[in-house]
Amino acid sequence: VFSATNEKGEPFLVATCTVKANEKGIKGGELGNVAAVMVGGKGGGRPDLAQAGGKDASNIESALEKAREFVKAKLK
Repeated sequence: VFSATNEKGEPFLVATCTVKANEKGIKGGELGNVAAVMVGGKGGGRPDLAQAGGKDASNIESALEKAREFVKAKLK
């Protein structure tokens, strides 16, 4: 699960990943960081749960798309 919200003009992203997702190379920290770049930020956390933030909430949709691309690439 990957979620993004605009909290008072600042984006906040959360990634949660199952053990099976981790086994396929989808790690929460990596997923969060890939998406956070799109909103001018970075994040971190564990393979199963990570958080990220940024400065540009106008790019939340781009961050969500980047997260989708990351997951799709890992599932090939």
